[in-house]
Amino acid sequence: METVLLIAHTEADGVLARSAREALHAARMLNKTLAGSNLVVGLVGENVQAAADSIAACPATRYFGVTGAEFTQARYATDATAAEAICRAAQATIIVAPATSRWNRVLPGVAQRLGGRVDTHVTDVAEVGGQPAINRWYYRQRMEATISRTQRPWFMLIDPGSQPACECGAGTASVEMVTVSLPEACKRTTVVGVREPKADAQTIRPDAQLLFVTGAGWTKKQADGHTHVPEAEKIILEFLKHTRASLGSSKSLVDLGGEGQAVLPFLSHLNQIGQTGSTPRHPKGLSTCCHGEEPHTVGWRFIAERRAISLDPNCGWARGKADVLYVADAFKVMAKVNELLTKG
Repeated sequence: METVLLIAHTEADGVLARSAREALHAARMLNKTLAGSNLVVGLVGENVQAAADSIAACPATRYFGVTGAEFTQARYATDATAAEAICRAAQATIIVAPATSRWNRVLPGVAQRLGGRVDTHVTDVAEVGGQPAINRWYYRQRMEATISRTQRPWFMLIDPGSQPACECGAGTASVEMVTVSLPEACKRTTVVGVREPKADAQTIRPDAQLLFVTGAGWTKKQADGHTHVPEAEKIILEFLKHTRASLGSSKSLVDLGGEGQAVLPFLSHLNQIGQTGSTPRHPKGLSTCCHGEEPHTVGWRFIAERRAISLDPNCGWARGKADVLYVADAFKVMAKVNELLTKG
């Protein structure tokens, strides 16, 4: 009989992030499809009662918690100790967790301590022949594999955005506290502060409803024979300010600086979408001044609704890679969109 454990950490305000609820959905699906299995929940944080209460209506039979000020901040030594203690207390055979930066660096080590196996970037879970299985993409999301393991415990790190968030009702959960003894050596690393850009300067927003992608066309010569990079910068940043969209770029635009061409100053390789960049997951995506060729569009594999603006009616977007293609000048279209957004 499998014991499926969801393990998650609370946020700074003591609640569960959306990524944790997505992982809970995956854990529930496994519990539902695997005959005779049971679902348990393990939470790590300064205080986990509120987080446990927020998902009390889920079919978990037990709740485990590791609490204390030492577990508020992300730190390998304390997080690994807490996760190991919960896994042992729950006697879990399958551990499901959100693939946050915090768990991605910790749980592979915990799997090693427990003699188990771990799979990262999991995008789906299922039952195949009575056994649990996962889906995982390889080769920049061009190949999808279904994997099953006999080794236990088996850790599954669920990619954020690949699952719907579990909408379990709230209630009152009975949390069993797991005692963890931490030597002073485990507390040497401390977080002294957080540096982050101002809200208006933040362009990468994984939870945004819209992904707005800029192509190389923004920095190239326009119909009048001149480039309009300052105008492009103003239009794009104004749109991001109004919509709070996440900003992406094609590789060609990011690399133009190496070719001696003008580059939008607020873009970096972190914004890059595609074969050599990231593969984000947003409900909607709008590509502007991109050709829609394979190296770029592979990064759109998990975008639910795709739209594009391009002056070329024969570009890759027009060949089945976009749900809607607007054959128009992106400068004029986005300027008009900003005007409408300003009017409210």
